[in-house]
Amino acid sequence: MTEEVRDRYVTFANIDCYENAIFVLDAMYELFTLHPEAKNELWIRFETLIPKNYKEVFAKKDSKDILYHICSHIFYMSSLFEEYNFEKGIAFMDQTELECC
Repeated sequence: MTEEVRDRYVTFANIDCYENAIFVLDAMYELFTLHPEAKNELWIRFETLIPKNYKEVFAKKDSKDILYHICSHIFYMSSLFEEYNFEKGIAFMDQTELECC
């Protein structure tokens, strides 16, 4: 049995970018629970862009979707996870950046 290669430059087959985005958001919220001081004005504003039920609804009405917001904040999110040495968030962010952004 051969393993299917996941290569976004050829095809997005076998890559679920919205699932990746959900993992990143879940990690971000977990980090904020563990370190409430990490949630500054940038992240408070960022939250207004993300639907509360982001696991079911990927975009707010008249707004870009969650994948867009994660990809456009990729350096800030990576920095956040790195500042708190949050390995889970770093891994999800790296995967999302590589496969989807």
